[in-house]
Amino acid sequence: MKNMDARLEAATNDNWMTIRQQRTSGALGSASDDGLTSFEVVSREGKEVELSDGSICTEFISCSYLGLERHPKLVMAAQSALERIGIHLSASRSAMSPVYLRQLEQLLSEIYLGADVTVFTSTSNAHLGLLPLLGSGTMEGYPTKRSVMWLIDRTAHASMQVLRGVMSQFGAVKRVDTQDIDALRQTLVQCNREQMTPILLVDGVGSMSGLLPVGDLSDLLQSHAGYLYIDDAHGISITGRHGAGYAFENLGYRLPSNTLIAGSLSKAFGGAGGFIVLKHGYNAKQLRALANPLVFGHTISVPLQAANVAAAQIHLSSEISSLQDALWSNVRSLDNQVSQRMMNASLRAPIRGALFESEQQGVMAAAALRASGLIVFPVFYPIVESGKAMLRCAVSAAHTSGQIDALACQLNQQLGRTTA
Repeated sequence: MKNMDARLEAATNDNWMTIRQQRTSGALGSASDDGLTSFEVVSREGKEVELSDGSICTEFISCSYLGLERHPKLVMAAQSALERIGIHLSASRSAMSPVYLRQLEQLLSEIYLGADVTVFTSTSNAHLGLLPLLGSGTMEGYPTKRSVMWLIDRTAHASMQVLRGVMSQFGAVKRVDTQDIDALRQTLVQCNREQMTPILLVDGVGSMSGLLPVGDLSDLLQSHAGYLYIDDAHGISITGRHGAGYAFENLGYRLPSNTLIAGSLSKAFGGAGGFIVLKHGYNAKQLRALANPLVFGHTISVPLQAANVAAAQIHLSSEISSLQDALWSNVRSLDNQVSQRMMNASLRAPIRGALFESEQQGVMAAAALRASGLIVFPVFYPIVESGKAMLRCAVSAAHTSGQIDALACQLNQQLGRTTA
C-alpha cells in the first residue's frame, strides 16, 4: 500500500510545472541579477533605450518588427482617444465598448479580404476563447464528428501548450511533430478510423523556431476532415499584402474553410491585443456570446484601440510595403555578416538566435554585448535544450545599418570564441 501511495504521489506531482522547475537552472535569474536581462527602460529614441542605470543601449529585444509603435499617427490617435474617452471604459464589449473596436474589426476584415475578425485583449485570450468553442462541436460553420482529437505541434507556442487541460475537456490531446509528416498522416488516419475530428495547432512563424508550411498542412487536414489552427502572432504585419502576415500569404490569400488564424496586434502591428480570423459569413455574435475572455473580460484600453485603428489604416496603405522592405533589408544584412549560421538564418523570419553550448558561454556573450552597448535576450531551458543558451536577437525596420553592423561584429567575436 505504501508503494502504491508513493507512486500515486509521484504521478500527481509529475506535471509540466514541476518538471519545468526541476529542469530549470538559475541561469536566467543570474542573468537578471547581473543586469543582462529584465531591463528597466526610462526613455527611448528609435532603437536606443535609456536604462534605469543611466546607460544608453541599442536593443534587439522588442518584437515590434516594423517600429510602428512610435509612428506619429498611432501616437496622435492614442492621445486624441485619451482626451475624448479616457484610459478605459472598464466594461465587457457586450455591455459597452469604444467605437474604435468596431472600426478596427472592419479594417482587419478588409486586410483579410472579407473574412470575419474578432478582436481580443491578447492572442493568448483568443486561444482561450476560441478553442473550447471549436472543440465543443457547436461552433457554427465548423462542425466536428462525435469527438475531437487535439494535435499540438511540439513547436507550438506555450500559450497553446498550457491549455492542454482545458482542451482535454473536449477531446483527447496528443503532442505531434509536424516535421515527421508520415507519423502525422498515421495519426490523422487513426482519427478518421475512430470517428474523431483532428484539430492541429501550430505556429506560423515560431518565436524560437522556423516557418511551417501552413498551406500544405491545411490541405492535409482538409483531406482528413480536420481543422488547422494557426498562431501567427510573430508573422502578422511583417509580410503579405497589407501586412496580412505569413500564414495568410502562405495560404495564397484565401482562408480555407478548415483553417483558423490567430494573430497579434502587440508585435509588428504596433498596437496591443490579439484577434481571430474566421471564414467569411461566420456569425461572430456566437463567439462574442460564448468566449469567456469576451464575456467576462474587458476590452483593450481606449488609447491603444485608437492606435490599433491608425495602425490598420497604415497597413491598408502603401507605407506598409516600405516598412517590410526595410525590415528584410536589415535581416539580410545581419545574415550576410554573421559568419556562423544562426537559428532562422536565411528564413523570412525577423528573429535570429546565436546558440551556445553552455549556459556560461551564453551569459558571457550576453555580458560582452551589454558592455558594448547592445542588449539582446539570453534564453535558457525550457526555451532551448537543457544546459545550453541562446542569444535571441529581434531585428526591426527601425534599426539603422550601423546598429545591424555593430550586432554582427559582436556576434562574430562571441561565436568565434566558442569555437577557438
